[in-house]
Amino acid sequence: MTNPPRIRILLVDDHAWVHQAVTTILKIAPDMHLIGQAQNGMEAVRLCDELQPDLILMDVVMPHINGIEATRMIHEKYAHIKILVLSCFQDDESVRAMLDSGAMGYVVKGALSGDLISAIRTAMTGASVFSAEVTSVLLKSAQDGVAGHDFGLTARELEVLRLMAKGDNNPEIADKL
Repeated sequence: MTNPPRIRILLVDDHAWVHQAVTTILKIAPDMHLIGQAQNGMEAVRLCDELQPDLILMDVVMPHINGIEATRMIHEKYAHIKILVLSCFQDDESVRAMLDSGAMGYVVKGALSGDLISAIRTAMTGASVFSAEVTSVLLKSAQDGVAGHDFGLTARELEVLRLMAKGDNNPEIADKL
């Protein structure tokens, strides 16, 4: 019996502690393989050409080319590569800019230990994934009527976000939907 292919991941962040934490976390996931690491968006674009990852964990604020621009460039050239934001920034502007650039999800670095593996697996199914903090930002923006931004979310995804914001966990959300 052959093993299923592992998810090939590229990490893009300018902080050494994030590289150490993500490397440690991914070692316990037998279905994931960290194939490359970059310190900025320029390196990320180059490594995408070379390594062809399945998924990128992308920070927002970095030197040379930031995560917003790198995400846009990679998404335009490699639409099949899934980009999951991994950032400390959870303000409306950063979230919107990354989603508008082609990211499919947004996880805050504080959620690294508990949610990262699950978030990667969810993103690989093609579903959008957001940490609870980002869900709150998206819902507040929607409630405040941020004109012209639908964040690319389906009605079902918005429904899931609303349930998450109310504090429901995955099994509770599944039961309700």
